[in-house]
Amino acid sequence: MKIEVAYALKEEQFLFVQDVSEGTTVQQALQASELLKRIPDLNIDKVGIFGKLVSQDTVLREMDRIEVYRPLKADPRDRRREKVNKERSEQK
Repeated sequence: MKIEVAYALKEEQFLFVQDVSEGTTVQQALQASELLKRIPDLNIDKVGIFGKLVSQDTVLREMDRIEVYRPLKADPRDRRREKVNKERSEQK
């Protein structure tokens, strides 16, 4: 069955179509993927299928797209707090 493996950097995006057997897990597919051949030291701890976080032992279905997520540079909650505090200090 066909699946996709996707990963995006700021300056470059990767999307690979891959054939896998029925019953293949996310981890198995990633280990056999072209993505890890090109970026062997890539951290694949955080992955999803069509935007929904999944575990490495999730069994894939036909046409699933595995998305490998990069770590956040900054926590969105912290950034929001900083923005609110800045706006409050400017209002005084």
